[in-house]
Amino acid sequence: MHRLGLAFLLTCVSALAGEYAVLATGARLHVDRHQAEGSRVLLYNAGGSIEMDSAQITRFESDGLRPPSAVPAATPSPAAHAAVSPGQLADAAADKYQLPRRLVRSVMAAESGFQPQAVSSKGAIGLMQLMPATAQELGADPHDPAQNVDAGTRYLRALLERYHGWLYPALAAYNAGTGAVEKYNGVPPYPETVHYVKRITRDFQKAN
Repeated sequence: MHRLGLAFLLTCVSALAGEYAVLATGARLHVDRHQAEGSRVLLYNAGGSIEMDSAQITRFESDGLRPPSAVPAATPSPAAHAAVSPGQLADAAADKYQLPRRLVRSVMAAESGFQPQAVSSKGAIGLMQLMPATAQELGADPHDPAQNVDAGTRYLRALLERYHGWLYPALAAYNAGTGAVEKYNGVPPYPETVHYVKRITRDFQKAN
């Protein structure tokens, strides 16, 4: 069984330096640095740069290594939500809950194909496919992309802690529930769940 110890998961983000851009949606993006150019802000990281309207960013917060700098506050708007991609939301939530970015993106891809409006036949909602009852327990609006991703990533982190860093049962529980995992003492023999776990681990391992 493939094991991802929590110490490894924490290491994936503990070495990051830079700052957090706090968006009007409530999401936080980790970047190396930023540069203001008039009404636009360029966010730089190892993968390149992202250009955003300054109204979409409420402030910058230090990650402990650099002093924060302020950006004029903005009122959240539908346009602000639309400008933040699902991948950016995944990365922000991964950083917040100290999980590998690729893992959260892999779960999102398997759950919704990065479609914010996705609704399953069972009633699961949004990018991380939260059931209404689960979203309520997590205190999130599943129809809000930022809240959906934040809550789904928080739940994934909790499952990893529950199963002592073992990735397979954590993913199986996200898909089929903790009851099914405990009933079979591991990944339940449901074709959908087995395929789900294999798909995510295969996708995640491509980047490691």
